[in-house]
Amino acid sequence: MAEKRDYYEVLGISKSATQDEIKKAYRQMAKKYHPDNKETGDAEKFKEASEAFSVLGDEQKRRTYDQYGHAAFDQTSGGANPFSGSGFEGFNFNGGDFGDLNDFLRSMFGGGFGGGARTSRSRGSSKGDNSFMTIKISFMEAINGTKVSIPVTYDKKCDSCNGTGAKNGTSYETCHTCRGSGRVVTQQRTIFGVIQQENVCPTCGGNGKSIKEPCTSCNGKGYTRVKEEIEVKIPAGINNGQQIRVQGKGQRGFNGGENGDLYIEVLVSAHQFFEREGNDIYLTIPLDFVDAALGTTITIPTVYGEVELKIPAGTQPNQTFRLKDKGVKDIRGNGYGEEYVRVNIKTPTYLNKKQKDILQDFKNATSEDSWIDKFKRTFRK
Repeated sequence: MAEKRDYYEVLGISKSATQDEIKKAYRQMAKKYHPDNKETGDAEKFKEASEAFSVLGDEQKRRTYDQYGHAAFDQTSGGANPFSGSGFEGFNFNGGDFGDLNDFLRSMFGGGFGGGARTSRSRGSSKGDNSFMTIKISFMEAINGTKVSIPVTYDKKCDSCNGTGAKNGTSYETCHTCRGSGRVVTQQRTIFGVIQQENVCPTCGGNGKSIKEPCTSCNGKGYTRVKEEIEVKIPAGINNGQQIRVQGKGQRGFNGGENGDLYIEVLVSAHQFFEREGNDIYLTIPLDFVDAALGTTITIPTVYGEVELKIPAGTQPNQTFRLKDKGVKDIRGNGYGEEYVRVNIKTPTYLNKKQKDILQDFKNATSEDSWIDKFKRTFRK
């Protein structure tokens, strides 16, 4: 038999680790190596980690292990085992050794040691899991709201049997496999001792009943596969990444329970000119340098149409103006955001002779120092 690895090494922790650190390390390994994890599941590594935690997770067993090592728990080692009958001969996956970790395994994988499917699903009905999808809409559709038609495929509860799978919803008898409990218990002897495992009954699926006469509409399944187009209303003001819930279009319920919901994540395309931050809109516009100097009134776009904006004389580059209530409508109905307009003053790259003469006359008529002269004088102070 291969030599056992040090329990601290198995869990990847130091010998001074706290109980919280030990439990955290085991949780991570249990999640990774649990046999029900289709991507990284490894039964042998899971058993190895579970064995290590059963010892290190108990203060008394840990002290014994630190003093005597694996020999303290090895029933096959030579000589009498001084710890025989002291509670160290094995560990119970259903009890105190693992505490709430069994609940953790059930929540992660729908099973575990002594877990199987969630007991809340035994025999009774329960709502199905939610489904998720994404759609993409344009910037302006998000601003103004829209309606989209989405193809969906889901399992719909059979109307004829109300999801029971039985003809007329009443043709049942007690399941002979589990005798109506919805659960089956098996025992397995391993190197760790006897492990008792409880799972959903494979015959009745956990409801404790067997169908005597199946429903002819769904062939006893309790549901029918449906493909349909649903119309979804996208509210005005929705932002990138927000979700819309469509009730009853998710995964089918258990034992006739209602379907889960469908959550649609909305992805919003960027706009060529408008930028959005929260409920505010930002826009940069070009402005002629003469209009910036003399002042003017211009027509500019908003997300709701064009409006007039007064540009005061002497406007400087990158100056920003605010248009009240021209931003995005708040999705909760709390008014509108603002639109902020930034001016990008443009200087012509070519001037004809007449334009040059006019600008030269303007410069000659200016008695004040040039901007550069004023700037340079600041260095002499």
